Amino acid sequence: MSLVGAPHPATPVWAYNGQVPGPEIRVRQGERVRIVLDNRLSEDTTVHWHGVRVPNAMDGVPHLTQPPVGPGETFSYEFECLDAGTFWYHPHRRSFAQVGRGLYGPLIVEEREPLPVDRDVTWMLGDWRLRKDASISDDFGNLHDVSHAGRIGNTVTVNGVVSDVFGARSGERIRLRLVNAANARVFGLTFEGHRPQVVALDGHPVPPHEPGGRIVLGPAMRVDLVLDMVARPGSRFKVVDSFYKGLEYRLLDLVYADTPLRDAPPDRPVNLAPNPVAEPDLAAAQRHEVVLQGGMMGMMTAARIHGEVVDLRAMTRQGLVWAINGVAAVGHVHEPMAMMERGSSHILAVTNETAWWHPMHLHGHTFWVLSRNGQPTPHREWQDTVLVAPRERVEIAFVADNAGDWMVHCHVLEHQAGGMMGAVRVL
Repeated sequence: MSLVGAPHPATPVWAYNGQVPGPEIRVRQGERVRIVLDNRLSEDTTVHWHGVRVPNAMDGVPHLTQPPVGPGETFSYEFECLDAGTFWYHPHRRSFAQVGRGLYGPLIVEEREPLPVDRDVTWMLGDWRLRKDASISDDFGNLHDVSHAGRIGNTVTVNGVVSDVFGARSGERIRLRLVNAANARVFGLTFEGHRPQVVALDGHPVPPHEPGGRIVLGPAMRVDLVLDMVARPGSRFKVVDSFYKGLEYRLLDLVYADTPLRDAPPDRPVNLAPNPVAEPDLAAAQRHEVVLQGGMMGMMTAARIHGEVVDLRAMTRQGLVWAINGVAAVGHVHEPMAMMERGSSHILAVTNETAWWHPMHLHGHTFWVLSRNGQPTPHREWQDTVLVAPRERVEIAFVADNAGDWMVHCHVLEHQAGGMMGAVRVL
């Protein structure tokens, strides 16, 4: 696939249906879908439907919710799309390598009453570590990446290509769905000359508001924007990623056509209808401490592996440098960190004791981000992945209303592989 374009050669990738990103699956809220995975790789794989509240058997976690799908085998995923919003799909088997080679795609669940916009556009943000010949570097899972920020690449793509421009017309209103499909890169985007409104986080509506700075997406996170094109015909503006200090770069340019669509964008509300997510009872909620530990410059000296305390040197020999509550996970199956009765409310108090950012993802549920370092969040933020800064404490709340064993893990895929993974059991 031609990721970077001429004069560079094509990049060999792993792909769904021969394309990166994989085909956009677009359905209407409430519809039931059936998707067949036909594994033509030379290794096992699965598909996880990120952010979609599926039955446990459809969650795509190898050995925990289904057997891995071997080479030449098929598996049928079938589920109802309860929530409208922007979701995505990717493997949960050796995901640090399989996602890093191109296996990901968007899953868009349209509202029963869509937003009144002129265009509905998805940008899947990808991050690649390429050699000079445009081939993918095969140093997946190396200890430096695992113990530091993860696999951050040297090439960023939008919908599978290095983009230069995004065309628009004056007076146009665009719904822009941003999806971070990178292994580890955090994006912090600014739209020069424009004032986008955030209307959804991880697929779930929030009161429309300007972000007040950069639009930050950790790995696996999504942000839906309403972008009004208010500049003059023929003008040009940069979209810049400035998350990492000193490493700012231009993602692409917004380029206006010479002919306007209309005099001004429509002046209509852009509020989305809420999804049918159960409201947690905060007064009765059970509290759980979730402590993130390890990594380079961390203070962790040992962790429990398969019930045995192992020192950091022995852990490192197994490629494990991270832990949750003192436990470093090996594979996807292990004792749950919490047992939850179905229908009960819970608060997870997530404390990041490490020097690194961690986008923490809970499978099978949607949670309410209550506070950061004791300060209530400014909007009612319903998410499935929350970005936790170094030394930060974040509290989230949810109703455990989906039976089964559900992964809780860092979505920096190298951190997950290095031990930062756990599970909760809903009885």
